[in-house]
Amino acid sequence: MNPADVLYCVVCADESADRGAGAELLSAFEYDMSSWKDEESGSIHHTVYFQDRASAEKALAFLRSESEKWKEFGVILSGFTISELKKENWAESWKIHFKPIRVSPRLLVRPTWEPVAPEAGRIDIVLDPGMSFGTGQHATTKFCLASLDRITKDMTPDHPLTMLDAGSGSGILAIAACLLGCRPVRAFDIDPDTVPVARENLEKNGLPADSVSFAVSALEDWPSAERYDIVAANILSSALIAGREKLLSLTRPGGWLILAGILDSEYGTVRRAFEELGCREMASEAEKEWRGGAFLTPRA
Repeated sequence: MNPADVLYCVVCADESADRGAGAELLSAFEYDMSSWKDEESGSIHHTVYFQDRASAEKALAFLRSESEKWKEFGVILSGFTISELKKENWAESWKIHFKPIRVSPRLLVRPTWEPVAPEAGRIDIVLDPGMSFGTGQHATTKFCLASLDRITKDMTPDHPLTMLDAGSGSGILAIAACLLGCRPVRAFDIDPDTVPVARENLEKNGLPADSVSFAVSALEDWPSAERYDIVAANILSSALIAGREKLLSLTRPGGWLILAGILDSEYGTVRRAFEELGCREMASEAEKEWRGGAFLTPRA
């Protein structure tokens, strides 16, 4: 590649409490830069652009050496790296902030522009950041994916588990369940705009259009005639508590409820609400301010 066609980027994560402090500081050094915020995870990254590698490496050394001092003023920048970017692609430089994420022993989530080398036993979920919640970046989504992997680990093709994704968003959980071998897989979301996005994501993952049924519905309106081995609900704590009896009615006796979208400070209330119905917590995991829980439902 012709060096004249390349920009050299110094990229860093910004964990400052004041969300504008990091960008303001970098701008004070008169760097050419851009910032990207992932609305799902809340993470912020900054990219500083240079015409040559020597300038980028000099800036990298400076930023790394000074970053400890800046913490005293509440500016927390970390994870400094250098990457190359074709000048013609600078408008899409935000893409460098989205890398493949290993969310469980078998599952890896990656955007379409980040191919990875094949690995025996690994299942790739291809998903680009977009308007619908669920790209694998957020702690609650990662918990649900890891729980699906764990629950289906010993499943055989002759005895597939059935799965319902309640509040499907991008469709990532339903797609993961399908790739893991669950059949049938159904999903719904109250937001009609999410359904075409989820169907498009299904296609990106090479799955037939009828392998997952996506529908528009509120939780209380979803029919309870069919019960599922696994029901995943990555929604707000208040909605989980209000819909707990409905969620239980959708899960077969002795089946799994995967609950997420819960602030750690609210998790105890959610857990008690489901334990009152006879559910038993089997796993719980926290990341930052979020916590999810996997529950076994009572056996009739």
